[in-house]
Amino acid sequence: MAFNPFAALGARVRTAALRLAMRGKSNPMDITTLNKIPEHLTYPLRRDGVDPVPALAEQRTIDPVHKLGSVLGLDIWLITGHEESKQVLADSKSYSNDMRHLLGTRKRTDAEGIGGLGMTDAPDHTKLRGLLTPEFTMRRLKRLDEKIDQIVADSLDDMEANGPVVDLVQKFGFEIPFRVICDLLGMDEDVRDEFHKLGAARFDLAESGAAGAFGAANETRTFLINEVKHQRANPGEGLIGEIIRTRGEEFDDVELGGLADGVFLGGYETSAAMLSMGAYVLTQNPEAYAALRSGDKAQIDAVVEELLRYLCPVQIAFARFAREDHDLFGHQVKKGAIVMVSLSGANRDPKVVPHPEQFDLRNVGTQNFAFGHGLHRCVGAELARMEMRTALVALANRFPNLAMATDDLSDLGFAELSIVYSVANLPVRLDSSLVEGSLLAR
Repeated sequence: MAFNPFAALGARVRTAALRLAMRGKSNPMDITTLNKIPEHLTYPLRRDGVDPVPALAEQRTIDPVHKLGSVLGLDIWLITGHEESKQVLADSKSYSNDMRHLLGTRKRTDAEGIGGLGMTDAPDHTKLRGLLTPEFTMRRLKRLDEKIDQIVADSLDDMEANGPVVDLVQKFGFEIPFRVICDLLGMDEDVRDEFHKLGAARFDLAESGAAGAFGAANETRTFLINEVKHQRANPGEGLIGEIIRTRGEEFDDVELGGLADGVFLGGYETSAAMLSMGAYVLTQNPEAYAALRSGDKAQIDAVVEELLRYLCPVQIAFARFAREDHDLFGHQVKKGAIVMVSLSGANRDPKVVPHPEQFDLRNVGTQNFAFGHGLHRCVGAELARMEMRTALVALANRFPNLAMATDDLSDLGFAELSIVYSVANLPVRLDSSLVEGSLLAR
């Protein structure tokens, strides 16, 4: 669910593992010091509006398995095809997700050493996922129905009070998932404002590359480690408190901070991007927007699934590292090579998607990788779908005449270079009929 660089191990084990991994290496690699991504490697992270840049589709047509280049002496392979991506994402025998060998040997803070699901292999991954999976079943998530309904209603009330033109990103896209995830984690109201300020720049690589992304993450991680320490003494009613009460002795504060960080990122940044960009796409597709008001559950689900496929804000999956030399669809991949799966590219493969470059409900029924696939598939996928269904249906019913308040896409501030693609601003007019009516009356 999150971009966490260390496996979930105790502090002593982590230190020992790093020393062993780097023994005999005079100049160990440290990706956290990479302050600029080479230009020729960036096109899988770039878009034109909501669409991947043409180079991604062009490369998929030439060969869906492509040697993109190298970083720190390691080959980087890019996978853009649907079937090829499915195979790599499901293959935990040929590939590892553990990236500690790229993190150097310098002494690290607790915030840099927290655990997470996306960068771990079994058995650590199994242990962590076993903590979360029971909390994200449909049965357990039902307990959040009323809370999500109320959070969405509050957000729409706030939008209406601040209309007729509002920034939907701030009032809707970020507000709803932030409040949901804070409730899920069991965070007190008096710390949420501070926490909210720390959520930005986690995946932004445009300014300072990987170094900036890792640095920006540390403040949030430190906050969550401290939140775990606080809840050790005063367990809350949410996920952190529940784990502390039932299995707290099995995990230290750093490990639980990493788990909370994964839940936060998987349930906040990506959901915020989906709600904001989803609303934008719906303003361009009035029939789909109307279906959210008048359609049955199957029709509503179809809109949500097509938005997930079409937008896919998580542009690339967690990096895979080849365990041994092997053949990958006719290409020889060396041990240690980095294999990157373009989720946005795989979701637009014309071999399996009838109208890949369009938001089109005729595409529904094809598998999409918005939540990944295999062992590392997002554990919070159903919660994300719940939020999207509830929020977008409520938006369509409250503001049936919602429309963009600008024709200039540069006003929206689409991310320049980001692992999680998003939009910074979305000025919307809540009731476009009032504008039309005033023009007709003149």
